[in-house]
Amino acid sequence: QVQLVESGGGLVQAGGSLRLSCAASGGTFSSYVVGWFRQAPGKEREFVSTIGWRGFDTNYANSVKGRFTISRDNAKKMVYLQMNSLKPEDTAVYYCATKNAGRSSWDYWGQGTQVTVSS
Repeated sequence: QVQLVESGGGLVQAGGSLRLSCAASGGTFSSYVVGWFRQAPGKEREFVSTIGWRGFDTNYANSVKGRFTISRDNAKKMVYLQMNSLKPEDTAVYYCATKNAGRSSWDYWGQGTQVTVSS
C-alpha cells in the first residue's frame, strides 16, 4: 500500500511560479513511475507529467511543456513539479499518482492540492 500526499498548491498571479511536492510512504517508491494529473472544475482529469523510476524518463503534456519540470528524489520518497509561467488555465486540483512500470493503470492517488492562477 502506498500513501501519497501532495502539497505546495496555492493562489498565484499569472506568470508566477509554484512548486508542488508529492510525499510517498509505503511500498517500494524507487521502483514506481510517478505522474502528475490535474482536474479543473467541470472538466475531466488530465495528464500533466510523468517521471520514470530512475528520474531520467520524463513526459509532459503539450500544454505545460517548457513551463513545468518534474523531478524526484528516491531517497526522500519525494516527487516535485516545478511550475513556471503559470496561466489562468493551469487552475485545477493537482494530483500525484504511482504505478509500476509497464502497467497502464495508476494504482495509488493522493488527495490533491489546489492551484489557482489569477489573471
